[in-house]
Amino acid sequence: MSEVRSLADDLRGRTDEQLAALMRARPDLARPAPADLSALAARATTRTSIQRALDGLDLAHLHALEAVVVAAPASTGRVAALLDAPEELAGQLVDRLRELALVWAAPEGIRPARPVADVVGSPAGLAPDEGGEAPLPGRVEEILAGLEPTQHQLLDALTWGPPTGSVSPDGAAPMTRAAHALVEAGLLERLDDTHVLLPRRVALALRAGRLHRDPATQPPQLELMSLGEDVVDAAAGGRAAELITMVTELVDEWGARPPRVLRSGGLAVRDHGRVSAHLGIESHEAAWLLETVHAAGLIAIEDGASRPGVEAAWVPTTVADDWLADEPGRRWASLASAWWAMSAAPSLVGSAEGARVNVLSTHTSYPLARQRRHDALAALATLPAGAAPTEAGLESLMRWRHPLRMSRTEHGTPLAVTLREAEWVGVTGRGALSAPGRAVVTGEADPAALMASLVPPAVDHVLLQADLTAIAPGRLDGPVRTLMHLVSDVESRGGASVHRFTENSVRRALDLGWSADRVLADLAAASRTGVPQPLDYLVRDVARRHGQARVGACAAYLRSDDPALLDRVERDRALGMLQWRRIAPTVLVSPVPAPTVLDLLREEQYGPVVEGADGGLEVAAPVWRRTVARPPSPVRVSSVDERVARDVVGLMRRGEGARASGIGEEGAHTDPVVINAVLREAAATGSALWIGYADDTGGVSTHLVRPLHVEAGRARAAVGDGDVTRTFLVHRVTQARHATR
Repeated sequence: MSEVRSLADDLRGRTDEQLAALMRARPDLARPAPADLSALAARATTRTSIQRALDGLDLAHLHALEAVVVAAPASTGRVAALLDAPEELAGQLVDRLRELALVWAAPEGIRPARPVADVVGSPAGLAPDEGGEAPLPGRVEEILAGLEPTQHQLLDALTWGPPTGSVSPDGAAPMTRAAHALVEAGLLERLDDTHVLLPRRVALALRAGRLHRDPATQPPQLELMSLGEDVVDAAAGGRAAELITMVTELVDEWGARPPRVLRSGGLAVRDHGRVSAHLGIESHEAAWLLETVHAAGLIAIEDGASRPGVEAAWVPTTVADDWLADEPGRRWASLASAWWAMSAAPSLVGSAEGARVNVLSTHTSYPLARQRRHDALAALATLPAGAAPTEAGLESLMRWRHPLRMSRTEHGTPLAVTLREAEWVGVTGRGALSAPGRAVVTGEADPAALMASLVPPAVDHVLLQADLTAIAPGRLDGPVRTLMHLVSDVESRGGASVHRFTENSVRRALDLGWSADRVLADLAAASRTGVPQPLDYLVRDVARRHGQARVGACAAYLRSDDPALLDRVERDRALGMLQWRRIAPTVLVSPVPAPTVLDLLREEQYGPVVEGADGGLEVAAPVWRRTVARPPSPVRVSSVDERVARDVVGLMRRGEGARASGIGEEGAHTDPVVINAVLREAAATGSALWIGYADDTGGVSTHLVRPLHVEAGRARAAVGDGDVTRTFLVHRVTQARHATR
């Protein structure tokens, strides 16, 4: 086998299984499929792809990568010394980095892929390696013995980074004098009059040859509270039952009284507050619930095109009807999966820095919140079943597992918010991952089947009380739920919910044409305790006073046998928009459509009923509005399975075969990503290239060049065999191939 002199050569020496494993570990390399292994190497060394790969590294592998950058070309023993870790462990870490194509095995040692050092930045807080005349470690120890306390203090401040320090321009200041003395001793380098630098070799000597103060080759040990799997699952099942109940009530409420859509999108603050009050939950929980229900496709915008004269509104979808008819486990699984996958961050709802964010608006989208959600629960999944960590402990574990990603998301969605939402949805119970929640996170089991046995069964009865309340000893479902939603208001929720009967709640049934006898008969059938006398009195009293005003079309008319009632209606300023005209002592007419008149009279508590064309009461059934489900666009995640990986490897092998069967020269690369990588590699190795270059008129000319520097979309290169240099725009390079191989 020829000598390995680049990452591409390293990749050519790998087996199909190793290349397929690389595709699965770094799926962005496989889409679109590279033409050959040179293209794969070029794509693997783009800055974006390197950053993605580094985001997935834990702290141990990140420190090992820093060690390779510092010591390149590095041996396993040198990496182990820098990590202060056993050589066997260092070898395992480096092997994994090589599997990810972040480093490659050169004859002289392990080297990082070309952009890795730039992406890593200052490894371990060390200064750039300038190759200067820094003193050897032995000399450092001799010099340190004779330093003054102020000089020791300055070195201590710079030893573990950052390596640059500022001093006062006043030469008499103690720290300035100490800095000057250290510069003369060769321990610091002067950058300018007020800045000094601790060279890399000196810093490593002061650190006793270690990269980091504290080894991080193993995950932190967490203090765990062992709750037991049954306790955790029971808590999660109870929360799932509450979630199903709240979503059911929301669908019922918005089906009957859908809120309008803001012109800017989203839900008005007032309607958000109504949801919070109706469900008896805090505003931030209501925002989370609405975003989750929307992500599940249970609510959507009805734009009004199919209903002329009706404003655009948030309406339950036809999917919601299927959801209501499904069994509890599947209902919960659809909500939990929607929350797991959604990119919305409900915690952004509210006022932040003077800008208000409305729930269900596009401003709640924050993809990093989804990543934080996945990282937090994946960390929980590594803990024993039934074990709950502290929030601080979980934070430390996440910082070890994904140090780079955590540093970018710490100002986004706080971990506490993620854990709170996980508890609300029932993925966790009392801080530990539940069995159904683990299935959602890992995908290794059916979450619906696991949750089905944990959700408490629904009840089909209530206990009517003499204080005009009813107690539901569990989650209501079916006809009893519909009845209680119609004739009562929920007063408190929990394992057992309390419903209260009021004049307004009873009037809702009467507004639909129900009689007092029907209301009482249905309540008696649903109750295990009969109908108490106070409730009987309430229903009959409201029914006796109900319907004194009757509405027809004129566009609308209002008639009543009580002229005094019409006098009050006619004088009511809140109804001025109805433009009443008295056509008889007992009749008022309005140019406003009858449905609007009916709604306004009910808002002002006049208790009207609808009168049909024959003068009788018009019996109405509940109208539940629905619209077509338009769930948010799914989050596209690049994933590569075993089959796709094998296909991509096969394609690259065929590409390599086609190149090998050429006439002796390497084929020209035309992929822009590959061209950029080939130019950078040639600049680093001093090799010559043949390139095609497009001029201003679109004509393409061929040049023999030796790239000197590639940066910011420009390549500075020596042209031909002479010393004449020219700058080429990289995006105009149509092809590139090595002049010699």
